[in-house]
Amino acid sequence: MENYIVSARKYRPSTFKSVVGQKALTVTLKNAIQSGKLAHAYLFCGPRGVGKTSCARIFAKTINCLNITSGGEACNACESCRSFNEQRSLNIHELDAASNNSVDDIRSLTEQVRIPPQLGKYKVYIIDEVHMLSTQAFNAFLKTLEEPPHHAIFVLATTEKQKILPTILSRCQIYDFTRITIEDIVEHLQYVASCENITAEPEALNVIAQKADGGMRDALSIFDQVVSFTGGGITYKAVIDNLNVLDYEYYFRLTDAILKGDVRPCLLILSEILGKGFDGQNIITGLTAHFRDLLVCRDEATLILFEVGASIRERYRETAKRCPDKFLFKAIELANQCDLNYRNSRNKRLLLELTLIQLCQLTVSPTEEDDKKKTLIKPVAASPQPATVQDASPVAAVRQVAEQPVSYGGNVSPANPQPAGNLNPAPAPTTHYPRPVKHVPEINVKQKETYKIPTLRSTSLKDLAEEKEKTSQPAFATTDMPDANNNFSQEELISYWLKYAESLTVEKIHLKNTLINCKPVLKGDFTFEVSVYNPSQKDEISDNSTEILGYLRSNLNNSHIKMDIRIAEKDETEMIYTSTEKYSYLIKRNPNLEKLKNIFNLTIE
Repeated sequence: MENYIVSARKYRPSTFKSVVGQKALTVTLKNAIQSGKLAHAYLFCGPRGVGKTSCARIFAKTINCLNITSGGEACNACESCRSFNEQRSLNIHELDAASNNSVDDIRSLTEQVRIPPQLGKYKVYIIDEVHMLSTQAFNAFLKTLEEPPHHAIFVLATTEKQKILPTILSRCQIYDFTRITIEDIVEHLQYVASCENITAEPEALNVIAQKADGGMRDALSIFDQVVSFTGGGITYKAVIDNLNVLDYEYYFRLTDAILKGDVRPCLLILSEILGKGFDGQNIITGLTAHFRDLLVCRDEATLILFEVGASIRERYRETAKRCPDKFLFKAIELANQCDLNYRNSRNKRLLLELTLIQLCQLTVSPTEEDDKKKTLIKPVAASPQPATVQDASPVAAVRQVAEQPVSYGGNVSPANPQPAGNLNPAPAPTTHYPRPVKHVPEINVKQKETYKIPTLRSTSLKDLAEEKEKTSQPAFATTDMPDANNNFSQEELISYWLKYAESLTVEKIHLKNTLINCKPVLKGDFTFEVSVYNPSQKDEISDNSTEILGYLRSNLNNSHIKMDIRIAEKDETEMIYTSTEKYSYLIKRNPNLEKLKNIFNLTIE
């Protein structure tokens, strides 16, 4: 059985031309080699699997090549290139800083720098994961890095540039490697598949490229995994099953249901996705990316930002035509907010369902929303109500008649209506706005001759409100109370003050407690003052001052009683709770208590 080599190693770039997705950097390095303008230290930084170490090796091989081609590439034929390809070159030294990060390791490296190369022009020292070096190791490396021998070139590689000391950065030429685009990854995977005689669907390779997140090494590793799963033929269905990737079809189904405003199908689709074992955060993240893709598909100018396969691209464009920009803006915002709140949510599924419900509401037009609200409003007095004792009065009867259209009979005009005793309202004529006919109790005019029924007129809402306010005044209101100025004492004032507080119901428990704790103090001219502890208590008494004064004026037989409310000062509001506070308060009033306590050796409990 032949030794199997994974694709990431087998198809690792050996020339600048074979490096994928880093054309700007490779061109810069080739031009520097051809012109002979080489720096003594380079820093290659960027995400994982984008070709940093590969470029460092290609660079080291090319600058030592004895016959560099016109394109700036190594010849792969000279002794230096053959020794490099056979991994026996003494001019290239690689150091893994993750496991060799001490000061001693760096000192050993600096000692090797002094030895000139035996073959070729340069000795290249590649230090991978250089950010793992300790601070002491960095400091020990500074002098050598700044002034190395003319034959020594350092190439540092790292994924976390921010962890490297600024003094190191200032001594290097920095090359930032970018993530490899999906198109470049798919193109390289197609090349690998053709070399390995493997059939692969473009959509399947596109999913692999998206899963790799810009890293070619990750893409090749996933490629090998899927090949092992399928046995040679890579299909879209096999890829999403093997990689546990959510199919595009679910997102399109959710979008169709959201555009129709159907909440229930959305909930059923969500339940189906969760039943397949997908995490809720991946679902909402994928839905956010789906709405983003729909947004960029709506304009040809932004279509370059759309990174999916050609077969699915047309379906996105068709769906995007049915999605207004305003809807997509709000949908992305709601989905992103759900993604942010998902980790802290206690009921994660409910959060997902609520987000889908909110997305469905985005497609409801204002007119439809108003119509739905109208259907929820129940008609007032849809069925005739039996007359109560209060409704039997002539005034109430007239009010009921005035609230509905009156059919005038004969030659009677609206200015000269029929007497109340002969009122027999006919059913209201059918109009554009039919109103239900209310039951009007019969009135015996002979028994009510003392009442003078006013002329019928349309009663406005303002008149009805004023009449209701008059009839709903409390029993102790003294608006019609005759002028009285009976004298009363402080004790009587407090007595009726507390009686009023005790008469309050549970609904006004806050006012009741306030009145009990804040007692009035009679000042003069029938005016008393109430000291409260906070603005809330002041507002509570002020809002009910009419009823309080009405009660006191009625029971104290004095219509000139007035009330002032103020917030007590800080020293006034000091409350006495503990035994020690009570004892201190009594000592201030009678210092002899302190002597009594000391004589009898008393304690405070």
